[in-house]
Amino acid sequence: MFDDRPAFGVRVHALGEVTVAEIAGELDIFAAGRIVARLDSLVQVRCPDLILDLRPVTFLDCAGLSLLCRLRNRVLERDGRLRLVIGDPRFLRLLRMVRLDDAFEVLEDLTPAIAGAAGPVAGGGGDALA
Repeated sequence: MFDDRPAFGVRVHALGEVTVAEIAGELDIFAAGRIVARLDSLVQVRCPDLILDLRPVTFLDCAGLSLLCRLRNRVLERDGRLRLVIGDPRFLRLLRMVRLDDAFEVLEDLTPAIAGAAGPVAGGGGDALA
């Protein structure tokens, strides 16, 4: 039997002091369970500065939203900053519908977020997590 789900993964790289995690594919209950520990590990430092690039996400459900809220809470507990890069207007509408649009700092692209990041990209092309 064929699995017709789009490829899913997380790619992480550092830009100066900013950590960028690009999530691709469907962010549903299946995917959230696979990446929760990986994302939690990114915010274990004091004052984490994390950007989640959700532009490659093709589907977002309540489990994905729950994961984003969990991550936001962990970042705030450590006096950090979480930004979401969202290109799909459906996801912005979903955040508004569930009244989370004010809970997240949302960007249209990475440019303003990384403009102040100093130094070369750490870790080369980043690491992939399937």
